[in-house]
Amino acid sequence: MKTNLLLITVDQMRYDCLSALGHPVVETPNLDKLARGGVLFANAYSATPTCIPARAAIFTGMSQRSHGRVGYREKVPWDYPHTLPGELAKAGYHTQCVGKMHVYPARNLCGFHNVVLHDGYLHYSRSNSGMPMASHYDENDDYLHWLRQTAGAEADLTDLGLDCNASTVTRPWHLEERLHPTNWTVTQSIDFLRRRDPRKPFFLWTSFVRPHPPFDPPQAYFDMYRDLEMPEPPVGDWVDVEAAARCGTDPTGLSGILPKRRLNRARAGYYALITHLDDQIGRLLNALQEYGLYGNTLVVFASDHGEMLGDHYYFRKALPYEGSAKVPLIVCDPGGRLGLQNGSRIGNVVELRDLMPTLLDAAGVPIPESVEGKSVLTLCRGDETAWRDYIHGEHAYGQLSHHYVTDGVSKYVWYSQSGEEQLFDLKDDPQERVNLAGQASMQNTLSLWRNRLVRELEGREEGYVQDGSLIAGQPPRSCLDHLTAGL
Repeated sequence: MKTNLLLITVDQMRYDCLSALGHPVVETPNLDKLARGGVLFANAYSATPTCIPARAAIFTGMSQRSHGRVGYREKVPWDYPHTLPGELAKAGYHTQCVGKMHVYPARNLCGFHNVVLHDGYLHYSRSNSGMPMASHYDENDDYLHWLRQTAGAEADLTDLGLDCNASTVTRPWHLEERLHPTNWTVTQSIDFLRRRDPRKPFFLWTSFVRPHPPFDPPQAYFDMYRDLEMPEPPVGDWVDVEAAARCGTDPTGLSGILPKRRLNRARAGYYALITHLDDQIGRLLNALQEYGLYGNTLVVFASDHGEMLGDHYYFRKALPYEGSAKVPLIVCDPGGRLGLQNGSRIGNVVELRDLMPTLLDAAGVPIPESVEGKSVLTLCRGDETAWRDYIHGEHAYGQLSHHYVTDGVSKYVWYSQSGEEQLFDLKDDPQERVNLAGQASMQNTLSLWRNRLVRELEGREEGYVQDGSLIAGQPPRSCLDHLTAGL
């Protein structure tokens, strides 16, 4: 019997928010158990750390240069010939997604046999500007349809008054906990285990929207954190503190210096959502055991990107810093069928594009030539031969558009509009407090990393490289031409 596959993804969870990694506040007992029985990756990254491009990497196994999404842009069709669920379906797997897809059109199956959808609040689908489906946005969301059937016809995603990008405010969930989207996602996932085709191996992608804002944990979870002492967020020597102070306290703002009480409440809400997720993930894993499937299922846990959560006075995601770009990743083979070194921790740098080849490898399914990621199962077995030296990440983000390259030990950042350079020693300075780019002793190292980025950007249509040098000020694009041709 082929190995069943369970991919659990969360949205906007920082890499360090696992108690297994020594976080001083957050508690994640179920994920810790998964890590102890599996393999924990210490240097996993999202190359383009927002929802849409990150999911393109997971779906296709390609780098952002190949899948074409180098920033955040909605309403660009998903027409990739090879997708993770599509390849598994062709190989005889029963495939199901529950929760967030964030593809376009929203009902695009992308190779799944079925999708039970909850993308969260998407501004474009709620617009009254005459776009397709604008007056029927509830048809794009199975959770909202279910919520209105269960909690009342007037129930909506906006009832708490919190914006879907409000990373600086929190308010406890106002309905019964069983009605929370996190609980719903697990309930629907367990229902798939009940009704799956028992003659086939399955691929289930349980895709949570939280801890992405709104920060709306059930009251019991918020109570766990609201009165705890919170450590001060790091502030780098490179931060323009005066500019951050001028940004104000917009709940959806990208930066700003907040009153400590408000920041601590937001962090309490965020950590509470993670512990709530952890308990519900435990519920799902328990269901796997009850159905007799746990020992024959590979479980992979990851986030699509992180959350700055006040680090360096920044919030939300899209930035190259660890809070935004680095993600948790756990690979667990409970039955020991795949020969993994369970209980180990791996420092090699990996990326979300590695998830597709990893899952295909575990299933014994051929990996398409279009896939640029690599199966991490080789690392999980202790073989580091021919692994990559570094990864390249980027994000079109207005004046903050950037590129970064890292091996998990050092990181080089180049802001493409201003030309500003940053160099961090992640081993001795994991919170990126000290920018080494201006130090005379670091110029050879700086040149090494700069040249690596030049190689990555050579020939890019934006014109970032000319005559072997990085050129600042070239207009960034959120999608590359080969993706948008004909739109």
